[in-house]
Amino acid sequence: MTIKTGTDIIEVNRIEDSIKSLGEKFLERVFTKAEIEYCESKKVTKYEHYAARFAGKEAIFKAISPLLENKFSIEWTDIEILNDEQGRPYVLLKKDILKDVKIDLSLSHIKEYAIASVVAIY
Repeated sequence: MTIKTGTDIIEVNRIEDSIKSLGEKFLERVFTKAEIEYCESKKVTKYEHYAARFAGKEAIFKAISPLLENKFSIEWTDIEILNDEQGRPYVLLKKDILKDVKIDLSLSHIKEYAIASVVAIY
């Protein structure tokens, strides 16, 4: 059993700028349909939620990188961050090479920053 961690922090305005300048192209490259629906439902704080999910995916990439042949082995949308009934985030990994990976994820955000911390077990 291997245990790896990953952490990421991002400025919310960087994600907001990318969404506003690149639009659907950026959203569809980075986020799944369910993630987009969730973030858009947050109205005023939607960019914080997008940024938190972006940071979460970056943190996951860091934790699982030893399993990947190269950084192009998976796509952004092969990692999906959803919320359970209590609002806690959880991760769906959509690539066969990641089928045995278990991820514990924590997300947090404020107006200016979003941060994610991950523990991966494989």
